[in-house]
Amino acid sequence: MAPPSRDPWLDNVKMVLVTLVVIGHAIGLVEASQGSHWVYDFIYMWHIPAFVFVSGYLSKSFEWDRRRMKSLVYTLAIPYLLFEPALFYYRKLVVGEGVEGPIWLVPHWTMWYLIVLLMWRLVTPILKRHWLFLPLSVIVSLAGGLWNDDSLMIPRFLGLLPFFVLGLHLKPRHLAHLDDVWVKVAAVPTLVGIGVMALYTDTWAETALLWYDTGYSDIPISNEIVFQTRLTVMMVGLLGAFAAMALVPRRNLGWFTTMGTATMVVYLFHGFVIKTVKVLGWPDFTAAHPHLGLVLTIAGAIGLALLLASPPVRRVLEPFTNPLGWLEKRRDRRSPAPTSA
Repeated sequence: MAPPSRDPWLDNVKMVLVTLVVIGHAIGLVEASQGSHWVYDFIYMWHIPAFVFVSGYLSKSFEWDRRRMKSLVYTLAIPYLLFEPALFYYRKLVVGEGVEGPIWLVPHWTMWYLIVLLMWRLVTPILKRHWLFLPLSVIVSLAGGLWNDDSLMIPRFLGLLPFFVLGLHLKPRHLAHLDDVWVKVAAVPTLVGIGVMALYTDTWAETALLWYDTGYSDIPISNEIVFQTRLTVMMVGLLGAFAAMALVPRRNLGWFTTMGTATMVVYLFHGFVIKTVKVLGWPDFTAAHPHLGLVLTIAGAIGLALLLASPPVRRVLEPFTNPLGWLEKRRDRRSPAPTSA
């Protein structure tokens, strides 16, 4: 079970969100189905903002001290240095995808979040000093669309910054209001409304805006309204994030809550499984059976997330997500305990 000191609600939220990450990436196998585009847009309107918000909320204690900097290197920098080339060459040599570009400098596919989160953490001691950094981060996000260089995913670092800063500044007493009855009641029509908006994404916005990594010059929206559209997407993302989190149970859900402590395992390894399914021919099946393929793909993505977070699989894979930390713990366990005189 999760340690008593952990907030079970946060672990529940993390497990829900990382499962949506897997679903979102798996939807690429079902592009022949029209319904897949609606599911994709609906999820991407709010699940990335929610994930970034939670990351910011859990980064409050970060400071530039030796212990936390070491943890940053162990849990984000080292995994990025290892998994970025591993996924790149797996896609290129095994799956046969024509991925190009320098590794590490330009993050590939799922690996962008590690380097962007690392950079957010590095500026956290500054961003959490005053609430005025929140409106400033909105301005930075709107201006971030002018950046067209994907190096280190700076566009996403800038574009998603407001959600991270909001997480830094909101306190538990603020999030406690998500448990209010009226908030939970309002959450349902809010998500339904966002679902309706997702049906018409290309009429009021562009799917590319949901990724926060596409420059305005590459989006077919006039310069007069592109900033307003970006701001609308951010507002919808924020409403959807809070609506979804309000519906997540606060209590400990047993095995599901425990799985919420293994989100890094799910995040780092699910891409290899999805690409393996692709090379085995799953897109051909979904093209022939688009609706059935969509349902099975979503169900399979949920099953994959639960499998990777399950204790037996987690015990095997977790050392790869933090190899230096795992080696240190193993060394400490083998060291003889000090004895008194």
